[in-house]
Parts: sequence; C-alpha cells; structure tokens
Amino acid sequence: MNFVIPNKEEINPFLQLLLLLFYAVAGGLVFGILALVICMLMYGMGLVSNFDLLISGEAQYISGFKVIQIFSSIGTFILPPIALALTERRKVTSFYSFKQPKFVLLVMVLVIMIVSMPFMEWTVIWNQKMVLPKFLRYVEAWMKEKEALGMKITMQLITVRSNLDFIVNLIMIAVLPAIGEELMFRGGVQRSLNRAFNNPHAAIWISAIIFSAIHLQFYGFVPRMLLGAGFGYLYYYSGSIWYAILAHFLNNAYAVCAAYYMQLHHMPLNKADEPIGFPWYGYLISAIITIALFKIFKNSAERERKLG
Repeated sequence: MNFVIPNKEEINPFLQLLLLLFYAVAGGLVFGILALVICMLMYGMGLVSNFDLLISGEAQYISGFKVIQIFSSIGTFILPPIALALTERRKVTSFYSFKQPKFVLLVMVLVIMIVSMPFMEWTVIWNQKMVLPKFLRYVEAWMKEKEALGMKITMQLITVRSNLDFIVNLIMIAVLPAIGEELMFRGGVQRSLNRAFNNPHAAIWISAIIFSAIHLQFYGFVPRMLLGAGFGYLYYYSGSIWYAILAHFLNNAYAVCAAYYMQLHHMPLNKADEPIGFPWYGYLISAIITIALFKIFKNSAERERKLG
C-alpha cells in the first residue's frame, strides 16, 4: 500500500520575512567578523588604527575590502534564504524553483537585457537629475556625499591590476550578487510577499523597491528598482529562478567587462558611467521593444510550463 505524505504547510509569510531578516543580520555579523579576522591576518594588528581606510575602500586595503564584500554577499544574501528553506524543511532547489531552464528562454533573457540598455540609460539620466525641495537641502547634500563615496569605492573595486583581479571582480560583482540577491529578494522576499498578499504584481514591485533601497544609492534608485521588477517578472512568468539569476549576472558582468575593456585600452574609468546619448526615439523604441519581449517571454514560458 502506498501512503501519500502531504507537504508540510509553510509558516506565516510575515514570519518568513522576519526570519529572513534575522538570518541576514546574523549571517552578516558572523561573516563580517570572519572577514575582519582574515583582514587582520593579511595586514596585521596595525589595521585596527586604519579601519576607516579599510571600509572606505582605500587602494592599499582594496584586497581586504574585497574579502569583506565577498563574505558579506555570502553571509547576508546567500545563506539566509537557504536557512529559511531548511527551516521549512524543504529542499532549496524546490523551495525557490530551480527548474531546469530552457535554451530559448535563456536567449530571450540575453536579448531583453541588451535591448533594454538604452531605456535603462534614460532612467539613469532622469534619476541623476533629481533635485529635492530647498527645505531638504541638507538631506540632498548628504545623499550626494554618499553617492560620491559610493562612486569612489566602485572605482577602486573595478580597477583591474591583474587577470586574477578580473576573475575576482567577476565573482564578487556578478556571480555572488546574482545568486545571493535573487535568492534573497526574488526567492525569499517576493515569494513570501506573494503568499501574504496573493498579488504577484504587488509582491514584485515591493520586493524591487526594497532591493533598490538596500543599495543606498539614491541617484540610481529608479533604474535599480526597474531592474529588480524585471527580474521579478522573469521569475514569476517562468516559475524558475534561473532566468532572474542570469539577467542579474548579465547586468553586473557587463559593468565588470566594460571596466576591464576600458583599462586595457587606457580609457579613464570615471567615464564609464557617462551616457552614450541616444536620440529620444531611441529610448522610446527600446522601452517598447523591451515590453514586447517581456510579453513574448511570458507567453513562451507559459507554453513551456504547460508542455513540461
């Protein structure tokens, strides 16, 4: 006789979100301490007096800063959603829908990321022109200061001094965030919010807002939010997290490869974020085609799911 054992009912979705937050704080703390121990071994006890230089990404401590970044990604983003799946006594691959991706849909994700670049450039330009009311001038000054510091750290991180540097940057900036942030925000936050509200669109956009907000880059908030929403719809339409991971990886890897190319050709890295400058209809065409491609991806993914 065969006995069917029903799947254990999941805990309350809001409790899932609280657990994710707890695991993220705990993981960030533990792995942050591990990273600091490694940095102490790298630079000696003298690092204590120069700790501010380490966390600000100064050139002489950039290797240690990369260690912190890598351990932070693992402890804050990769392990918490895994811990949540284990708490629910479910396999990670099934809990977050690591269904085998289809080649045609993977190619479509690549095309979407390429075609959307002009439109995303327009959102960056528009967001960077943001001006707050005069009574918030001190807030605006603080935001610009944080933005300048973030840009300084980014320039240090993407500077390539060897081929090994390029590989480390690709892992640190593209591979780990693509896996960790998609597990956390699409697999974890979006999934739980969808259970809570039974509204996939609300779950996608709330998750995208949180995803953008945690980066604390105010003049890039809108484009990053739109990217997060795009990743969320790829996950929702396909029922597989692989497509969101691929899209995230392509977005970040492009920045790493572009910086590497510029350094190989002795081009200043501070020009990397300058817009190409498409005519207005180029941005419009990019937006229209991107929306159309998402519709095609949705229809194709639904056919694949029915056939599968």
